[in-house]
Amino acid sequence: MKYTGVVFDLDGTLLDTIADIAASANIALGRMGFPQHQTRAYKYFVGNGREMMALRALPNDHRDEATVDAFLRYIEEEYARHWGDATLPYDGIPELLDALTARGISMAVLSNKPHNFTELIVSKLLALWWFAPVVGAMPSVPMKPDPTAALQIARQFNMPPGDLLYVGDSGVDMITAVSAGMFAVGALWGFRTADELLSSGAQALIDTPTDLLSLL
Repeated sequence: MKYTGVVFDLDGTLLDTIADIAASANIALGRMGFPQHQTRAYKYFVGNGREMMALRALPNDHRDEATVDAFLRYIEEEYARHWGDATLPYDGIPELLDALTARGISMAVLSNKPHNFTELIVSKLLALWWFAPVVGAMPSVPMKPDPTAALQIARQFNMPPGDLLYVGDSGVDMITAVSAGMFAVGALWGFRTADELLSSGAQALIDTPTDLLSLL
């Protein structure tokens, strides 16, 4: 099979964002007088959108709507200040993106991170490469694992979904890929485990970013 496009997840796939996410959420928790979490815990809090991350991070007895809304406001304020403190592309990502560009492979980003932050971070940290479109969470498009946004990307590429590789680090990503009819590639350098990726439908696992080139 000749693949002519790649859809990338962002957090845990292209960029190691977890330290800045955890720091921002922990500052927000501290502002509200709640216990904070170790950074590694946020690898399992993220992935299903900001509301679900909030519910996972907040104490069980403080998950009412008003508390969640306040927590999300504080996170947004802190993340706007701190998103770039430690976030960087994973080792091997620049080399992969250079190689895909040289081969004329179309590339897109699809994230459950809020759209404003998704666009901002891609424009600042991945500006050397062309991603079109860049899609984050927004009210007009269902979040992953709903395949709507992935299928919209395929249409924008003017390619059948089966011509696209979908690269992500979580079960949410693998379910999205399978539901959209794309080839699901699990990134083992990211936030989740091989077992989660495989049980969610991963058709291939790769240890390093440039391993993706062997699938082309």
